[in-house]
Amino acid sequence: MNTDRILRAETILPEEADALLVGRVWSNAAGGPCPVLVSNSRILDLTSLAATMATLLDAEDLIARLREPRAFPDLGSVDDFLAGREGILLAPVDLQAVKAAGVTFADSMLERVIEEQAKGDALRAQEIRSRLAPVLGDSLRGLVAGSPQAASVKALLQEMGLWSQYLEVGIGPDAEIFTKAQPMSAVGCGALVGLHPISSWNNPEPEVVLAVRADGRIVGATLGNDVNLRDVEGRSALLLGKAKDNNASCAIGPFIRLFDQAFTVEDLRRVKVALTVEGEDGFQMSGESPMEAISRSPENLVSQMLNRSHQYPDGAVLFLGTMFAPVKDRHGAGLGFTHEIGDRVEISTPKLGRLVNWVERSDACPEWTFGTTALIRNLAARGLLDRV
Repeated sequence: MNTDRILRAETILPEEADALLVGRVWSNAAGGPCPVLVSNSRILDLTSLAATMATLLDAEDLIARLREPRAFPDLGSVDDFLAGREGILLAPVDLQAVKAAGVTFADSMLERVIEEQAKGDALRAQEIRSRLAPVLGDSLRGLVAGSPQAASVKALLQEMGLWSQYLEVGIGPDAEIFTKAQPMSAVGCGALVGLHPISSWNNPEPEVVLAVRADGRIVGATLGNDVNLRDVEGRSALLLGKAKDNNASCAIGPFIRLFDQAFTVEDLRRVKVALTVEGEDGFQMSGESPMEAISRSPENLVSQMLNRSHQYPDGAVLFLGTMFAPVKDRHGAGLGFTHEIGDRVEISTPKLGRLVNWVERSDACPEWTFGTTALIRNLAARGLLDRV
């Protein structure tokens, strides 16, 4: 392991010591993945309760059972897993569907329209931004998606010839809900995140990620990086799959903070998600995305994802979108932001901790090989199938 990239518990954990955190690790001692509880910076094995995160989060009495951490075996410290001594941190999900909501903030709506107008050409973005921002920025800010006011703005922008498929899902009645990654494919805190090698215009997308049970109940939240290829999606919205779902292109973590008396959905509505990118070339960029600026409520987005017409029997996690569209010039005036290999990406908020990853080409990241079949075989060998 590169010692320059080893994180510490105090770097990634929430500021509040009483945060109720669950997640997933690969345990060398157990010989496989384990759902875990974080208590006093220790990693406690929860496989006695459930062998998978999907089963764990579906438990009715989960909060009460986690209040007795002494009942669970100690696998080591958070620092041990960050350093690779006892295993590694995994994304805190396994069998759940990995879904994402797109274009949920006014600023990101503007940038998606710019991508569409630029046809994937970063050189055209600044000129288009200067032309559209005064109109779209003022029109969209503060709008509630699907409202009568949004319908009026839609009519106005259509008359001006500025309507777009991205605005349709941004302020219209129907949200964009897409599959970000396959179950078991997301990477965790400290891992490499991947950029498809065909992309030369791309960016991180710092987002809050909801943990949702099969019955639609939101049970907690974590952080995510919905790595985005602006040039690929900008060429055609039909390339969304290639732009979004690549090797190591989805990072989630570090842990899921469960909702309890100390942390509720109302608290989540007030968080501000910060992004920091530090390049090996000395480049630095930072920004912030306040959840209060979202155009659809978390509950509305979940109801559009999971309902009588579409079920997720193993539960799901849902990226809520971002308003932070990085435009800081990196390689010259008007060229905007794009990643370089080796970038350190930190997504953080005091309530949920820090998700830290380093950027690499997707074909240079470790291949995804441990899927659902491998999980079943591993659990069977460990005698845990009765806990799924």
